[in-house]
Amino acid sequence: MADISIEEFKTQAEAFLAANAPRKEAEQKFVWGQGSDKVAMFEEKDKADEAADLQRACDWRAKKFDAGYGWISGPKEFGGSELPNAYQRSFDSLEGQFQTPNQSYFTIGLGMVAPTIAVHASQTAKDLYLKKMYRADIVGCQLFSEPGAGSDLASLQTKAERDGDVWVITGQKVWTSGAHYSDIGEIIARTDPHLPKHKGLTGFIVDMRDPAVEIRPLRQMTGGASFNEVFFNELRVPDDHRLGDLNNGWNVALTTLMNERAAIGAGGGGGGGLYTRIIEMTRHFGLSDDPVTRQMLANLLIHNKVSGYNNQRAMDKIKAGALPGPEMSMAKLAGTMNMKRLGDFVSHVLGAKMVADSGEWGTYAWSQLILGTPGGRIAGGSDEVMRNIVGERVLGLPKDAGIDSKSPFNELKVGTQTN
Repeated sequence: MADISIEEFKTQAEAFLAANAPRKEAEQKFVWGQGSDKVAMFEEKDKADEAADLQRACDWRAKKFDAGYGWISGPKEFGGSELPNAYQRSFDSLEGQFQTPNQSYFTIGLGMVAPTIAVHASQTAKDLYLKKMYRADIVGCQLFSEPGAGSDLASLQTKAERDGDVWVITGQKVWTSGAHYSDIGEIIARTDPHLPKHKGLTGFIVDMRDPAVEIRPLRQMTGGASFNEVFFNELRVPDDHRLGDLNNGWNVALTTLMNERAAIGAGGGGGGGLYTRIIEMTRHFGLSDDPVTRQMLANLLIHNKVSGYNNQRAMDKIKAGALPGPEMSMAKLAGTMNMKRLGDFVSHVLGAKMVADSGEWGTYAWSQLILGTPGGRIAGGSDEVMRNIVGERVLGLPKDAGIDSKSPFNELKVGTQTN
């Protein structure tokens, strides 16, 4: 594909898609009371349905990869086609016109973990994992947060101790999305407690199927369990699975986090379908002429539009080859704030109808989104941390004077610092 024009590429890609997936029907105009009223922040599936859905997703990704569409901009040595990013965007646009299996299972692995492996891993690890990840032979997850180190990630206490050419990892991670179906994980562990808290960290790639890894589901208030807590009981990891230099794990983590915030922030805090739905909901309940409701709705729509413009500017920089920067923290913060505005507006319109399930279409179903929204305000860094990053790295404000980034970690009183 190296010398193919983008027009030829589009023609071949569309032929591949048409031969392997049904084309989507023309989008029907939304009508209140018709179709599913399901609205959720996190999709909840039982174990059997999730396993079947994941298998369909992997099969589709493998088919795309084998046809040359699995990693269009990636290097040839790992099965990529080494084409410009514009070709990837063209394929994504075409694929959106067809009914294909849910690909959200790969958001973390391909959006966050694989880019980190590509930048920081040894050649051995790249050879082992990159092609398999993009072909969906394996799925990846991210292991950062801990019970005492969520927003303050640098206070993590999971330790990795060297034993010859092997590292022995012991500790606990929490809020790990998709750990229960992942094959590998990216973990940050403390390798030198005598260094300041940001300095004594190192990244590794770990085998999630190893018996020394214990995964327990966490039940959310939505009723689902898509997050997990993960325990490492002296897990042995070869040194060639280390990410980056020893004790340089903070920079490894930043690579992952900036890609994570790019993925989260790109959503802009709710798709167009949600806003069409709330407009129709306002009309259905006779509030379209109420001045307070109209003001709340206008405020919500304006914030979403502005967020979308700002996100597009940041994403265009990434598409042009720039690495995700601190401005993605602003995109992520705006997205979660817009989701809160959306929840507040729905609560205003529905009132008690959202609290008790009366069976009325388009009412209680919104509770899944309302209950899931707080998770979005924590995932990828809490709102408070995002504000700190924007203040310090975008606006150039001084760091919080109360943060101790110089004392050895083992001399700090862990849990007392906020960031």
